[in-house]
Amino acid sequence: MIFARRSHSVLPGFNVALGITLLYLSLIVLIPLSAALFKTFTLTWDAFVAHVTAPRVLASLRLSFGAALIAAAINAVFGLLVAWVLVRYPFPGRRVVDALVDLPFALPTAVAGIALTAIYAPNGWLGKPLLESFDLKVAFTPLGILVALTFIGLPFVVRTVQPVLEDLERELEEAAQSLGASHAQTFARVILPTLAPALLTGFALAFARAVGEYGSVIFIAGNMPMVSEIAPLMIITKLEQYDYAGATSVAVVMLAASFALLLAINLLQWWSRRYAESDA
Repeated sequence: MIFARRSHSVLPGFNVALGITLLYLSLIVLIPLSAALFKTFTLTWDAFVAHVTAPRVLASLRLSFGAALIAAAINAVFGLLVAWVLVRYPFPGRRVVDALVDLPFALPTAVAGIALTAIYAPNGWLGKPLLESFDLKVAFTPLGILVALTFIGLPFVVRTVQPVLEDLERELEEAAQSLGASHAQTFARVILPTLAPALLTGFALAFARAVGEYGSVIFIAGNMPMVSEIAPLMIITKLEQYDYAGATSVAVVMLAASFALLLAINLLQWWSRRYAESDA
């Protein structure tokens, strides 16, 4: 008699593992998101459009998504630079700098917001010189929101790009330079295509983190309607006014826009990966 071989695993069987996974995702992700959608369905279409197209709501949505995109783009550039320095250049205190990159992960968002406000306030260490020398006010303006979102998003880019950069073969760069390529050409045609998928992933993570950020922004924003009021604060304001349908309407718009942007970024990442593989 021939006995079929059974694969052994430390985890439960496929059916059990899949059931537990779906149950966990349903309880943590799907059911809360469905609750927001169902609450919105209690509104008529005209009422929903009236809620989400109110001037104050539109201003908060533009500020949240615009600042998040700009902050993620800044982090994509400087996060790549930080990762490059940490991987390619040995210098005294490198481990300390490497540990400081994770500080926004460990620091409570409220503490980060208070610290940034104290530094960039008109009488702060950096805010006062910027105001006196350049007439540039950071705290309690949209610029302060951008600073806070850049602060909390930097680790996502650095920690995504860093391991890919560590595994990058130096022989490829040496071969390109031996064939006459300049440093700029080597970076643009050899290094950057390899790092592009990881860089886009870090950009997407930083953007997603910044869109819903509340704790570190609320203190430095100033929260002036139509000027420095972010969409999460708009949701909190509506909840405090017992306007649950209006709050969930804004939340649904943010959810749909976030999904659309993340889908576009993932498609771009997929395209860049296929492009890099075809070149290889």
